[in-house]
Amino acid sequence: MRNTPTILHLDMDAFFASVEQASKPSLRGKAVIVGGLGPRGVVATASYEARVFGVHSAMPMAQARRLAPNAAYLMPRFGLYRSISEQVMQLLGELSPLVEPLSLDEAFVDLEAGGTAWDEGSARLAGAKLRADIRAVTGLTGSVGLAASKMLAKIASEQAKPDGLVLIEPGTERVLLGPMSVRTLPGVGPATGDHLRRAGIATVEEIAEAGEDELVRLLGKAHGHSLYAMALARDERPVVAERETKSVSVEDTYDVDIHDRVRVGLEVQRLADRCVRRLRGAGLSGRTIVLKVRRYDFSTLTRSETLRGPTDDPAVVREAAARLLDSVDTTGGVRLLGVGVSGLADYTQEDLFAQAAGELAEAVPEESVAESVEERPSVAERHWPAGHDVRHADHGHGWVQGSGLGRVTVRFETPGSEPGRVRTFRVDDPGLEPADPLPLVPGEARGSEGGPVGGPGGGGQAVVRGSG
Repeated sequence: MRNTPTILHLDMDAFFASVEQASKPSLRGKAVIVGGLGPRGVVATASYEARVFGVHSAMPMAQARRLAPNAAYLMPRFGLYRSISEQVMQLLGELSPLVEPLSLDEAFVDLEAGGTAWDEGSARLAGAKLRADIRAVTGLTGSVGLAASKMLAKIASEQAKPDGLVLIEPGTERVLLGPMSVRTLPGVGPATGDHLRRAGIATVEEIAEAGEDELVRLLGKAHGHSLYAMALARDERPVVAERETKSVSVEDTYDVDIHDRVRVGLEVQRLADRCVRRLRGAGLSGRTIVLKVRRYDFSTLTRSETLRGPTDDPAVVREAAARLLDSVDTTGGVRLLGVGVSGLADYTQEDLFAQAAGELAEAVPEESVAESVEERPSVAERHWPAGHDVRHADHGHGWVQGSGLGRVTVRFETPGSEPGRVRTFRVDDPGLEPADPLPLVPGEARGSEGGPVGGPGGGGQAVVRGSG
């Protein structure tokens, strides 16, 4: 385990519910519950205002309605959540090439691997900047934990909630963990917790006092050993990147340190071109550009930038590598330079869209357009899920508050407006259409196909996991 708090854990605050509150001014500060609204639905996320009533993730929706009957109950919009998650993960990728996403709203980052932090002060600055960047880009808040291990960083982020930052100083871990419940430790679920409680072990300190042999007797060899180590604040688990570590890279070591900044820049450009040639030779492209710099004192820094789509364009790779170099101090001299591309794919984003457009043009002759339109569901057959976006020809953009008995109720407001007015329409009103989500922040990045980030809400299937 390292002796610096350079493992970061980010947990977005009540993610799904916070997205809904950010996009719907009338729900800000109100109890919001997102999940399946059917009789067997469960809560995916509850806003902090709803948690006051005892509502929590994975609770049956029927029970949530009994606890908080006046809350806003909304269907998830996974397309929007995924797009915002991608924005957050891109910010994490700028901190380090080692980012381990756990879900849409949670991830570990190895700050040391990215050269972003090397001690307590730099780690705290990196965490504070990340929180500010997330707020600026998404309008949302996230809680950050910093520690010398993954287990402790996650505990720290939980203590930081909501919208905070907690750093656990190396050397204080045992004192911090001692009085905490055994359920705090990874791998201790309800069943294991109950088993330990029946053996008279309720806190982390009592786990340490019980001893390794007793834990092995109670829980088995593997679980007993790992739990004892964690009770002593020992956690050697590395941050593992989401993607495979396969990459294409080139690097050069120089006999004499390079001090001229212009020469360093030219070397990086040359390495970028060599890297792209190898990439193309393998028929690959990649999303993440990585710059490696070993300085005169043998310290090695790694910087990375994740693009919006895979590329094998040498100009794009050169420009990204140059941007990464701008963030590195090479004053004392450089011994080694490297450029790599990871997040590999066997296509480029540009090729994919061009191919899709070509296939569409070939596959849909003009005379078939009328037939395909006739086969679409009629307006009367449309469903209006609560919380999803709509647009009315006369009233503009809004979202569905509810529907039933042939009627649909819509509140007309946008992320940047004041709370809007409510109107009710027939479900077959020809002026009412489903709409794409609007950006949460003015000037927010657009989606790769030119629409608002997130695209149509709620498309596709997804596993619902509770968010913090």
